[in-house]
Amino acid sequence: MTDRQSLMLLDTASLYFRAFFGVPDSITAPDGTPVNAVRGLLDFLTRLIDQYQPTHVACCWDNDWRPQWRVDLVPSYKEHRVVEEVREGSDVEEVPDPLAVQVPVIAETLAALGIAVVGADGYEADDVIGTLATDAGMAVDVVTGDRDLFQLVSDGSDSDPGGPSHPVRVLYTARGVGRHEVLTDAVVQEKYGVPAARYADFATLRGDSSDGLPGVKGVGEKTAASLLASYGDIAGVRAAAADPGTPLAAGMRAKINAAADYLDVAPRVVAVARDIEAIDRSGLDLRRPGSVPERPAPADPEALAALVSRWGLDSSVERLLAVLRG
Repeated sequence: MTDRQSLMLLDTASLYFRAFFGVPDSITAPDGTPVNAVRGLLDFLTRLIDQYQPTHVACCWDNDWRPQWRVDLVPSYKEHRVVEEVREGSDVEEVPDPLAVQVPVIAETLAALGIAVVGADGYEADDVIGTLATDAGMAVDVVTGDRDLFQLVSDGSDSDPGGPSHPVRVLYTARGVGRHEVLTDAVVQEKYGVPAARYADFATLRGDSSDGLPGVKGVGEKTAASLLASYGDIAGVRAAAADPGTPLAAGMRAKINAAADYLDVAPRVVAVARDIEAIDRSGLDLRRPGSVPERPAPADPEALAALVSRWGLDSSVERLLAVLRG
């Protein structure tokens, strides 16, 4: 591990879904149970930790993948992914059965390894990532295939008002972990025409069908970027639409005004939380004080050995432990 402190935050569900669909389902445990997502996630961790050498790691968890407070604001939020509504609790997400049986194994294996799994009741992993990234006090790399988290990117300078005082990058895995893209503020600006600090406004205007967010009808990426370049933020865009004296085209003015109800609430849905109080920040440090040198050992060797034996995780766990130990 490097002497420079840095924190890697993983959007765990994003990665285990990618592993499940990208790793052959012929990868099974001795009893025939599929473990392609388990082994794939462990191999992703090995690759990323080896490449970036973080001193701190958190696998961030969806304690609630579709929080009710977001649904109350935008009822269509992730609605198309619900297979069962739960009156008192989190709705059931559509997850293939062969993946669903692997998720508890992933959580148990990470715990036995001593890699922190961090969630917060009533919040998504994105919100946990947002909170941990904002108050980290060290450089942060966010690993995700979710564009929403681009809003967290920061160069850590005074040019990012309200942002963290440390750099935050996104390691974007849409094309695969092995071909991930490193997004800095400059890259976000180049790709989307907006600074990362305005990405949430950009996403609100554009919408996102994968999350059930309709956006403003007739506003795509280029138009959203142009509006924000001209008027600064959503409040500025709405003010321009309400003022007949601005040069905003009549058709666009009508579209913005017609979306007033959506724009009243959507920014709060799109923005990730950055100030969750009930988050356990212990256990993120990969180094184990007292060992010589400070190299990590499994938090629960007996539990890890049992998991490795039952699920056939030998090679994946061995590779990860080798990287963790340096």
